[in-house]
Amino acid sequence: MDYNAIYERSLADPEGFWMEEADKIDWVQKPSRALFDENAPLYEWYSDGLVNTCWNAVDRHVEAGRGAQAAIIHDSPVTGTKHKISYAQLRSRVARLAGALRAKGVEKGDRVIIYMPMVPEAIEAMLACARIGAVHSVVFGGFAASELAVRINDCTPKAIIAASCGIEPGRVVHYKPLLDGAIEQAAHKPEFCVIFQREEEVAKLIEGRDFDWHAFQYGVEPAECLPVEGNHPAYILYTSGTTGQPKGVVRATGGHLVALNWTMKNIYNVDPGDVFWAASDVGWVVGHSYICYGPLIHGNTTIVFEGKPVGTPDAGTFWRVISEHKVRSFFTAPTALRAIKRDDPEAKELAKYDISHLRALYLAGERADPDTINWAAEKMGVPVYDHWWQTETGWTIAGNPAGLEALPVKVGSPTVAMPGYDVRILDEGGHEVPPGTLGAIAIKLPLPPGTLPTLWDADARYRKSYLDTFPGYYETGDAGMKDEDGYLWIMARTDDVINVAGHRLSTGAMEEVLANHPDVAECAVIGAADTLKGQTPVGFLCLTRGVNRSHDEITRECVKLIRDQIGPVAAFKLAVVVDRLPKTRSGKILRAIMVRIADGQDYKMPATIDDPAILDEIKTALQGIGLAKE
Repeated sequence: MDYNAIYERSLADPEGFWMEEADKIDWVQKPSRALFDENAPLYEWYSDGLVNTCWNAVDRHVEAGRGAQAAIIHDSPVTGTKHKISYAQLRSRVARLAGALRAKGVEKGDRVIIYMPMVPEAIEAMLACARIGAVHSVVFGGFAASELAVRINDCTPKAIIAASCGIEPGRVVHYKPLLDGAIEQAAHKPEFCVIFQREEEVAKLIEGRDFDWHAFQYGVEPAECLPVEGNHPAYILYTSGTTGQPKGVVRATGGHLVALNWTMKNIYNVDPGDVFWAASDVGWVVGHSYICYGPLIHGNTTIVFEGKPVGTPDAGTFWRVISEHKVRSFFTAPTALRAIKRDDPEAKELAKYDISHLRALYLAGERADPDTINWAAEKMGVPVYDHWWQTETGWTIAGNPAGLEALPVKVGSPTVAMPGYDVRILDEGGHEVPPGTLGAIAIKLPLPPGTLPTLWDADARYRKSYLDTFPGYYETGDAGMKDEDGYLWIMARTDDVINVAGHRLSTGAMEEVLANHPDVAECAVIGAADTLKGQTPVGFLCLTRGVNRSHDEITRECVKLIRDQIGPVAAFKLAVVVDRLPKTRSGKILRAIMVRIADGQDYKMPATIDDPAILDEIKTALQGIGLAKE
């Protein structure tokens, strides 16, 4: 069957479509039906089935005779270590940790926070929770104590599993003092902590509360897989909320298994046994879906990589990993490629490695600018597929179903909606707009399996955040349009659509133009307040390494480019060269903070920021062009 037939069937007969897909995972008790809509607009999938995630991700592959296959490859350039863990080894390691948690009183439904770097033990902790029906909440390792405390208070964990430290290029991040500080600040106190001690730093344990990872598991009875209901929460993952209070996205077990299993072949085009690599972190949704669960459920080998795209040791580290481990499909964020391109614009490092096993590159996490896509496609010699999804959805909303039918790539578009996602473009009144018209991207309810049924302990907030703006739809918070072929174009977050003298303009479209300038490695455009026009666009330009032309000349050329390609309507007159852009640790540019700086407003330092010092650099640069007044 081709993509169109499958997509149409998923909308016309969701019950039949998703029940068939459910047959591809192991159930202890099959669900009586797929969709449970009694509590609409809060929908559930496979609610009365009984299933276990860890069984599907680990045990069933061992039972099928594939226990000797590598489940995890840990590649850590920051510690100079590499090792493989087979499915059989993974099963015994996970069963033992799960048994130790159970022996300490962790039961089905209890929450466990995991606060760890990119080590296999982080994956083992997630799977151990799933094995006994505990609900894990991974918090990005090294997150500030105050942010960890907020999450402790929200999900009230019985236990916290942490590592002694994380390792960044050139520094050790001390996790244990952050953990101790968070527990001290939090109103809720966990009953105990399990600490994985790393050689690079052995942390001081608090007697009675903290247990050493290995000693904790010594002599315990390994745990079997406990079946849970299809609607039982597999995990809670916090995403930043606009109010500063993080939103706990809930992932229900049954739909999570079915949806991720479907994506591995149909989107990422890998077969069981193939090596799949998502260069992300377990603290983000990509790490949950495509480092831990998706590849293991499907029987792939997954790579846990502890390093950076540049500097560990150089701009060739990604190519080395792909070459050495014979990666079939590779998933990363555009920001990682821009960092490589900035350091090594000619991709000289790539010439040292054989990446002929690689079939495709997948990009997500932020808008993939055409310049980066074209560079990667040309240098790597494989198709580059942009795809678009969110923490909330857990898997692709719009992508290229390469394993089903590779559709023609239109650079700048994530291609088409995936099964179960009825994507519409709406105006402010909630009416559909014609092709080629910019509007709010919304998805007609119900969302497909694997997406969020609600927020943790906050149904009312879930409705207010996602369902109330356009009744009958899930509001994505992104703006874009569909073209005549039904391809989706994501132009900006709805708050990145700026209003210049009554014209609604996409900052993303301007960034696309600026990225085409030969000297620009990376850029961002924001809308600063303007008493006359409402907002005025401001461009930030990071230059490719080795460019030493006059900055004034480059900014003048960039202003002219926008004028030529978008028109005088954009009123683009201000651009400034900066060394780097403020980003979250997952690589998203903090445009909203840049706007507040430009407008001279106060802002809250975002917990996810990679390097707070960059904000002062941005402020200084803006003051140089008459903005960011005190």
